[in-house]
Amino acid sequence: MSRWRLWLIGGVVSLLAIYFIVSQINVAVVWEALRGARWIYVLPSALLLLVGLFTRAIRWRILLQGGLPLMRAFHILNVSYLVNGVLPLRLGEVARAYLAWRADDRVGIPRALGTIVVERVLDLLSVLGLIALAASVALPPELRAAAFSIAPLSFAGLIALALAAARRAWVLRLIETISARIGFLARLNLTQHAEDFLKGLAPLAQPAAFAGAVGWTMISWICSVAAGYVLMLAFYDTASWAASALFIGAASLAIAVPAVPGNVGTYEASILLALGALGYGQPVETATAFALVVHGLNLLLYAIMGAIGLAREGVTLAQLSREVGEMRG
Repeated sequence: MSRWRLWLIGGVVSLLAIYFIVSQINVAVVWEALRGARWIYVLPSALLLLVGLFTRAIRWRILLQGGLPLMRAFHILNVSYLVNGVLPLRLGEVARAYLAWRADDRVGIPRALGTIVVERVLDLLSVLGLIALAASVALPPELRAAAFSIAPLSFAGLIALALAAARRAWVLRLIETISARIGFLARLNLTQHAEDFLKGLAPLAQPAAFAGAVGWTMISWICSVAAGYVLMLAFYDTASWAASALFIGAASLAIAVPAVPGNVGTYEASILLALGALGYGQPVETATAFALVVHGLNLLLYAIMGAIGLAREGVTLAQLSREVGEMRG
């Protein structure tokens, strides 16, 4: 029932976002903007996004401490993005951990999940950095409120994870003590799962590995911003690095908002909000056409690379969904 409630909430949020957009535009003018776009810029933008996917695979392999071959990590990562695009509740992250364990049982699902948690914190801090880069202009209050609310939680989360990685023995003793006093926790073998999870955090306590993860995170987001900058040239006479940083950051925050699979509506609305703040919001039909292409290009790339990843892993999307569901159950 909780899943159905989330589906319902997501559907309502997406419908509201779509209504907000449609109420302000002339659909025929949006179509003309799409027809008049300089589509030659889509290819280099897609190539930059593809490079960004590869650099994220390098980062994940660093966090896994070489637990998977690079191309295996790349394909599994792409499958997770595809699953996140078609299923709710960020099930792609669980699918990624499952496929990593399926590829090499020495990785372990808790350990893989630990690395994914580190990734999400690093990405959140990167998004906040992108928004800060564009802070020289007046930000929309919605983006400012989101950034100010997430920033302290992200920094606190990173510090807590780093402390847990550095004091792993102490954390395990604490969990073991608590489990011994609470009967049902002892039956869950919580200490062993926690130990595996903490292995995924280990790079946070290793300066070289942590620096590598941070460095590849920065490169990944630079690729995303560059892709956005190039794609702006398909619809605008001049592009803006600040606008690209802002709409990439805003779209990334929108992914955390409950919505239908693919974040239809909320993704586009966040881009319109960011473009409007830097003078690219008018005409609104051009901005809407651009937002649709940004979202569509990302979804198409995830679909293609995810399908290749599924083929390389020898699993179908239906089979993966069923196996992950059984694991979670």
